[in-house]
Amino acid sequence: MDIQEILKYLPHRYPFLLIDRVVSCDLGKRIVALKNVSINEPFFQGHFPYYPVMPGVLVIEAMAQAAAILTFRTMNHLPDDKSVYYFVGIDNARFKRPVSAGDQLLLEVGIVRNARGLWKFSGKARVDDAHVAEAELLCTLRDLP
Repeated sequence: MDIQEILKYLPHRYPFLLIDRVVSCDLGKRIVALKNVSINEPFFQGHFPYYPVMPGVLVIEAMAQAAAILTFRTMNHLPDDKSVYYFVGIDNARFKRPVSAGDQLLLEVGIVRNARGLWKFSGKARVDDAHVAEAELLCTLRDLP
């Protein structure tokens, strides 16, 4: 999936869109997506000016965005303005090494289970051959009031 198709599945926009390309998507199972980390990212101004590091919470958010694409594609449903796909939990998050400007973040997210509208995912992030982060994610689709 290129960026034009990604924009159909995610409501996020700059500066919070954290997926640049989907490499593969096996519906109902797993997704592999990319985030190109540029020195022009707005968070690098303050995190940290002397040693630019992508905040770990944004690495996890990138995993959650990949999970959202996988969910919507699996459900054969596009997001709309009547509902929102919430990130409702993070378990066992671990950060193995910093992600820096110039890195290409490879996100691998797999469905662990889906019960009563609550989706559980296992996510891993790599840069080249280095494992940089992992987490279990919980997400749900809810109607807006």
